[in-house]
Amino acid sequence: MGGWIWALIPAVMVGGGWVGDNVRGALKMRHERRMELLQAAERQQLALDAASRPPEPVCGCTHHLAKHDKHGKCHEAVEVPTAWDAERKPLQFEPRQCNCQQYVGPEPLGTVFAPEIVDPR
Repeated sequence: MGGWIWALIPAVMVGGGWVGDNVRGALKMRHERRMELLQAAERQQLALDAASRPPEPVCGCTHHLAKHDKHGKCHEAVEVPTAWDAERKPLQFEPRQCNCQQYVGPEPLGTVFAPEIVDPR
């Protein structure tokens, strides 16, 4: 009666290794697919959030519309390189006014003029 147990133990150990590898591989693949789905859902949510936001009024000089006056001149201070090394990498910087001459970013909708609709009677 105990002889068949000795035959079963090696079969389970040999077969258990193959089954264990397959189960581990399947669980790993399932985990990778689940992570890909979660990342895709996160990317989609970020894209939806970005699409629903209005455009930021940022100029080509990377400064906000609030840093520009009525004529479009930028009043933000920037660091400009004043000295370079032999490899043309900047060594020293000096604060100066941004040389942007005109605001070129998106216009906020509040500045668009729309005449009132009146009844022509």
